[in-house]
Amino acid sequence: MEVPSGLLAKLWSFVSFIPFFSLLFILGLLKAAIIGPVAVAIIGSGNSAVVIGLWPAHFIWTYFSVARTKRLGLALKIVVLVSMIVPLGLWPVVAVAGSILGGIGYGVFAPLIATFQAAGQNAIDKCYHCFADGCLSTIKGSCTVVVDFTDFCFHSYFSYMDELSEKMPPDEKPMDVKLMKLPGCLLVGLIGMLVDVPLITVVTLWKSPYMLFRGWKRLFEDLIGREGPFLETVCVPFAGLAILLWPLAVVGAVVGAIIASFFLGLYGGVIVHQEDSLHMGFSYIISVVSLFDEYVNDLLYVREGSCLPRLRYRRNMDRNPEIEKVDDNCCNELESKGQASSTQLISENSRTLKWPIQQYRPMQVWDWLFKSYEVDGWILLRDGLITIKDIEECIVKGNCKKLCIRLQAWSILQCLLTSVKADASGIVIGDNAELTRSNMPRDKVFEWFAGPLFVMKEQLKKLELDESEEACLRKLVMECKNETPEDWNDSGYPSEDSVRRAQLQAIIRRLQGIVASMSRIPTFRRRFRNLVKLLYIEAIQADASVHHIGGILKARLSGERSSGKGSKKDGYENDDAKGNKANENLDVV
Repeated sequence: MEVPSGLLAKLWSFVSFIPFFSLLFILGLLKAAIIGPVAVAIIGSGNSAVVIGLWPAHFIWTYFSVARTKRLGLALKIVVLVSMIVPLGLWPVVAVAGSILGGIGYGVFAPLIATFQAAGQNAIDKCYHCFADGCLSTIKGSCTVVVDFTDFCFHSYFSYMDELSEKMPPDEKPMDVKLMKLPGCLLVGLIGMLVDVPLITVVTLWKSPYMLFRGWKRLFEDLIGREGPFLETVCVPFAGLAILLWPLAVVGAVVGAIIASFFLGLYGGVIVHQEDSLHMGFSYIISVVSLFDEYVNDLLYVREGSCLPRLRYRRNMDRNPEIEKVDDNCCNELESKGQASSTQLISENSRTLKWPIQQYRPMQVWDWLFKSYEVDGWILLRDGLITIKDIEECIVKGNCKKLCIRLQAWSILQCLLTSVKADASGIVIGDNAELTRSNMPRDKVFEWFAGPLFVMKEQLKKLELDESEEACLRKLVMECKNETPEDWNDSGYPSEDSVRRAQLQAIIRRLQGIVASMSRIPTFRRRFRNLVKLLYIEAIQADASVHHIGGILKARLSGERSSGKGSKKDGYENDDAKGNKANENLDVV
């Protein structure tokens, strides 16, 4: 759509948009009024039943895991065991209330957003999609939320507790606190919570009108001038919705800041323990309000810094001269640009810098990964490194290390090896898809996952593996423990260099650790479970096809021997034709 220019054109664009938005909004609210109660009932009752039913097991197992862990010292273990009674006691209440509120939010906003999405699609029956979209999908999504939450409570929680109870490496020391510091830590933490919570709340409420009106100003400017996120036609219907719902975003930010203030105040006790000084702890209590104020100012693009006092709460808080030099250069460069650029909309700058780089979304990367898991799983199944028995064990027991950990680790390792062969700057994760540090999703969880992969890719590049080593690695990843270099002695690995073996084993173990952490994500676990079922169906179909082909050939040969009629040549030709046809059917399967 052509961007309107001129005051009258922009004004007409805005006026003509109002009835279009109003009809979509009313339709979305009607759908939310019908579908919302169903979503609230599914999410509220499902999650509440899971929480209440598993609460005794969670309570007992948490205390048991913390009591037997070796990762915590005696003093810290006693403090944790005593203080856990409050969060564990409040967990059912918080979870049930959160499930109901989450169900209300999902039941209202999912049909509403689906209505606006249908209006922006290039579909033939756009009117039908505006009425139908968001109804059945919201109900299915509510069931998916309950399934994912159940996976977290059943699988992820107990997996975290098992990891806490594992043996520590010999060179790792347990975390502990000194009993002499404990009274001071508790005192400063309590005072910090009593002081910082009201002060941060006041700062948040004072800044909230700025956030409300600055956000509205930015959204109206982008809507009228088709700037920023509303440049594309498909995004225009969301403009009015974003303007209307912006006060809810401000309320959510205020509530989040108030909740975070409790933890900011309690962190003063950590400062006392780390610095071994009550003075540093009280200085932190005063300084954290200034730090929060400066952070909010940066988010709202108001004046830099804060007028509130900031004391020194760390002994080594000296400024880095290199950082000062960079800051001075940046200030000089900004001053030289003049005042004209300050009036330019931020959305214009962000659009100019953003569009040349295609930013991948996390779901795109997950889709590519699961497609890779499916292809590699079929190859391993064909080569006999995965059997139908392994798949059945994974489906029945739900914890098959060979599929849940090793298959995914090998698939990611295969992506790294492919990237090294292609001499790619990033990681090749699919057809014509390369993940680099510039186009990867800006998500903290994803950065934690993808960051080590770039390091491992460079390590594999320096090792310069040949084809025989890469072929042998697949078997080693799927069948060996990969704990010590001696585990590969009878594996037929081409290289006898123990250092090289240890480096490869370290990469494999790190990949398996990353995959184990990824498997605790509820959505990831649900998708992998569907992948295992798909592999099982394909394996059953392939096995049935092979038996069917064998039965046809056996019946044909026995029939020819019993009759003794016909030409052998004709029989062989007929057998060849049937065999070729069967092979074609097998290839299709």
